[in-house]
Amino acid sequence: MRWDEMRESNNVEDDRNNSSGGGGFGGLRVGIGGVVLVVVVGLLLGKSPMQILSMVTQLAGNQQIVTHHQPAATDNDQSKRMVAHVLGDTEDTWHKLFLEDDQVYQPPKLVLFRNAVNSGCGHTSSAVGPFYCPADQRVYLDLGFFDELRHRFGAPGDFAAAYVVAHEVGHHVQNLLGISAAVDKRERQTSQAGKNALSVKLELQADCFAGVWGHYAQQRGLLDAGDLESALTAANAIGDDTLQRNAGRSVTPDSFTHGTSAQRMYWLRRGFEHGQIKDCDTFSAKHPGQ
Repeated sequence: MRWDEMRESNNVEDDRNNSSGGGGFGGLRVGIGGVVLVVVVGLLLGKSPMQILSMVTQLAGNQQIVTHHQPAATDNDQSKRMVAHVLGDTEDTWHKLFLEDDQVYQPPKLVLFRNAVNSGCGHTSSAVGPFYCPADQRVYLDLGFFDELRHRFGAPGDFAAAYVVAHEVGHHVQNLLGISAAVDKRERQTSQAGKNALSVKLELQADCFAGVWGHYAQQRGLLDAGDLESALTAANAIGDDTLQRNAGRSVTPDSFTHGTSAQRMYWLRRGFEHGQIKDCDTFSAKHPGQ
């Protein structure tokens, strides 16, 4: 991916030197045995990070596990520059698409932090992974997550990292379009299984929106051979069914909140191939991906 040819955004706030270390979750420490689930869930994010951590704690059987905060190879100025350029390119893409629909795109801020951060969604640990907070319309990212993406999830490459950023921006797009608010309203009127199903549709749509951005990046000649495959590898690694199998658990579709590996890859590819918001309607699809 030729990210250095993308326009650099000025909407990146570097809070790494001010980020708080340590807990913030009442003694809950997440790592080794549970960090895969926790970090992965961070990719999903339409929910409060506190809610996500609560869910992962239940999946982990309420075990207390420890993470060791070591310097991350990807926590550097080069990664910061890459993220800023990718963010700028998402801004250009969504400005264009919103304008075609006679709307004005208001870009989110992206906050870089280490270990933990105070957001509009509360005090949040980097164990949650990258997340979007609709309360303050900001994307939050610990650059160390890219190490997890490469080494733990087997998804190296700049475009896999860019997919993470574009997914979170996709949640911002949902917020601006009123989709997130509509889902929140429906969730208050349904069962837990219904809430999970709505969450799956929301997350798959954010994957599709990430693909929409990738479509236009490709049109501008900014992608290289193999870039899409690296993002699809990441999407495959974070499917609910794959996570449950890798955690040694039975695959339980009713508990899915983000979609299967096949679904996540399907919607990412669909957005990438079509490049249109209307082709990302996961809510009308009877079976959102196979």
